[in-house]
Amino acid sequence: MRSYFISFLFLLLVELSFAQTWNAYHQNIVDNCTLSNTTNNINEFVAFGEKNAASNNTKYNNLVAAKNWLISKYQSYGYTDVVEDNFTYNGKTVTNVVVTKIGELYPNTFVIIDGHYDTLNGVGANDNGSGVSLILEIARVMVNVPTAYSIKFINFTVEEQGLHGSYYYANTTSLGLDIRYVFNIDEVGGVAGMTNNTITCESDQGIPNSNNEASAILTNELATSIELYSSLNTQISYAYNSDYMSFENKGEIITGLYETNETPYAHTSSDIIANMDIPYVFEITKGSAGALLHFAQANESLKVNDEYNELTNVKVFPNPIRNNRVNFMFNSANLINKKVDVKLVDILGNTILKTSFNSTTKISQLELNQFNVGVYFIVVNIEGKEKRQKVMIK
Repeated sequence: MRSYFISFLFLLLVELSFAQTWNAYHQNIVDNCTLSNTTNNINEFVAFGEKNAASNNTKYNNLVAAKNWLISKYQSYGYTDVVEDNFTYNGKTVTNVVVTKIGELYPNTFVIIDGHYDTLNGVGANDNGSGVSLILEIARVMVNVPTAYSIKFINFTVEEQGLHGSYYYANTTSLGLDIRYVFNIDEVGGVAGMTNNTITCESDQGIPNSNNEASAILTNELATSIELYSSLNTQISYAYNSDYMSFENKGEIITGLYETNETPYAHTSSDIIANMDIPYVFEITKGSAGALLHFAQANESLKVNDEYNELTNVKVFPNPIRNNRVNFMFNSANLINKKVDVKLVDILGNTILKTSFNSTTKISQLELNQFNVGVYFIVVNIEGKEKRQKVMIK
């Protein structure tokens, strides 16, 4: 009973540590977002022209080119898990671009941030170049940020013809996926010449209503993050007719953003950069970055730093650790017959075990005391050089 209580208490402490206040670490990451990147992303997106699988081959080819551009952007940031989620629409192969960033504590639970990249009757600078740019910039600044939960950055396709990309993903690709939240970005460019100082945060108020209360809480947290990390005001409205609805219908917890001054140019050839407010998109990007950092629980203390030295040849296994035994493999002759200092550190940074042994053989085994199930760090030190590895004790 005691071990279950301690595990519950640990999880409660983790949640309380992410109570929603201004966070200096989060602010430092938000400050890495730039107006120039926001501008460049939208310019590059617009340059592909109309991106539409339901139209002629030129517009379909533009959609494919935009898909390839998205993939190259994520890869240039350093993401390696970039997947083309393909399906058929209108006799053509179309693609959701799905990028995964693995969390440190809950790698199998995902926060999704999404926005469509197809357009209708024009280049779609606002609908949804604004959302595409925002997601790209947040992905860029978060690539090396440790988060408790995993994140999926998703650019859906064929939204304009009826949410087909998100419907396919929600009902096919993601079956069995543990989704924590879905955060949708659609048309956040504002209107040129107007005072764009407020963003609308969208809450689930539909059926099924079992997820409405959780969505209301999440949307209030979104609004708080926007006001903490940007210059914008917020207002709360209801979610409708965008990609989060494919998840809402399955009972997932959703929230989203939509411009407060609604453009009259959506789905027309006049949805161009000159008719939107890019600095407004930049402010929304900053606030959204703060929100995603909060939703995924970004925390610098979660980061595992392995020194790039000979200790990279030390392997710790099995992981998860069972039966209180852990093995150390020394894949370098220079590491044999050395004194090995070992520490076991809990997630709060407390050292709960210190011991030493001599690496007399290639594989050495260490008996651990009885520790509670959970996430820990094993720290190996040999002659002043250190390796830290995250492990799970089961």
